[in-house]
Amino acid sequence: MAAPKTLGAATQGEEDSDGNRGGARGVSYEDTKDYILEPLSLPESPGGTTSLEGSPSVPCIFCEEHFPVVEQDKLLKHMIIEHKIVIADVKLVADFQRYILYWRKRFTEQPITDFCSVIRINSAAPSEQDNYFLLCDVLPEDRILREELQKQRLKEILEQQQQERNDNSFHGICMFCNEEFLGNRSVLLNHMAREHAFNIGLPDNIVNCNEFLCTLQKKLDNLQCLYCEKTFRDKNTLKDHMRKKQHRRINPKNREYDRFYVINYLELGKSWEEVQLEDDRELLDHQEDDWSDWEEHPVSAVCLFCEKQAETIEKLCVHMEDAHEFDLLKIKSELGLNFYQQVKLVNFIRRQIHQCRCYGCHEKFRSKADLRTHMEEAKHTSLLPEKQIWDQPQYYFPTYENDTLLCTLSDSESDLTAQEQNGNIAIISEDTSKLHALKQSSILNQLLLHESLKN
Repeated sequence: MAAPKTLGAATQGEEDSDGNRGGARGVSYEDTKDYILEPLSLPESPGGTTSLEGSPSVPCIFCEEHFPVVEQDKLLKHMIIEHKIVIADVKLVADFQRYILYWRKRFTEQPITDFCSVIRINSAAPSEQDNYFLLCDVLPEDRILREELQKQRLKEILEQQQQERNDNSFHGICMFCNEEFLGNRSVLLNHMAREHAFNIGLPDNIVNCNEFLCTLQKKLDNLQCLYCEKTFRDKNTLKDHMRKKQHRRINPKNREYDRFYVINYLELGKSWEEVQLEDDRELLDHQEDDWSDWEEHPVSAVCLFCEKQAETIEKLCVHMEDAHEFDLLKIKSELGLNFYQQVKLVNFIRRQIHQCRCYGCHEKFRSKADLRTHMEEAKHTSLLPEKQIWDQPQYYFPTYENDTLLCTLSDSESDLTAQEQNGNIAIISEDTSKLHALKQSSILNQLLLHESLKN
């Protein structure tokens, strides 16, 4: 974990627009005092028993000032203003109270400079320089302390979760139909998922379930949508909104809910998204070049005229010849089609069939089944229109985005032979170094004039 470099980074503990924590401000503390202190972010309560018994408040590291546990922001503000000490990434400290008590004791044993980095602000004005002290996990002792507090919190959370899993004295009321449930918490959670399509996750992944349900119920009582978190004028309007908008789920971006899921306690300062992404990176970093266990699902190409699928173009061509009397390989050979011409032909046929139009006689039908019957009876599947009809630039674009047949078309050396036999000449791009002269002499001018006259 990188150490914050400035007072702003350590104090705010928030993310900028690029997702990075903190950043150099280049301004004085006096000028931005309110701005720096206002967004102080504190760690959410982990949900378990993290407060020391008999200690309802948290003391200052240096003096006898005490602040309630729920008002930790006031303590941080006090330490910045009065003692000029900044704690980096306080939101990542698993147990803030124990963390403060530990360093309170250590600072009585050794000078603060033995533990903290010194931050000098207002460096442009030497007469007004002031020093602040940054306490962060770059210090090995601080890093070890944070990790131990994280392990202790994880232990307490797992114990709490196990207790809730085995608890059969649970009593809860459904938030949507007011039905009461007794026994294990899973009965209520499964009921809401099955009957009301409201799924907050597997019961075994949730901790402090009662607090979680109370939090959600309070939001509903305040007429607030659980997903978009908008407030409505009455309960019926809220109910209709959540039903019509499919908002019967919690907001995944609301970090308030993180403390109710065990996965968020697994690693220090990492959410479940970061844990999953890191696992993927580790697999990529350590994987060997052995793909013997890879089982790839075969990619199937679809027939031009029906829903038949085949794993190879050879099998598909056999099907189209037998079932529809359409020989794609023969047409390619007789017309000397290169790869791009095959693409345009396939896209042309796809579009005509999609529009239920016979490309042989241009008759339009009500359904693809009627079209297919007509083309087979009239032998129109092999009755292709003139080449200039389908050999158009518009058919470079696939009719279907997932048309696998386009990826299996042949682009072999035989295509070059067919081009030579038909007198096709390779196209060489025009010189664009002299744009003004190119505009006057480009062959595109002739093509545009020809198209205009034809239209």
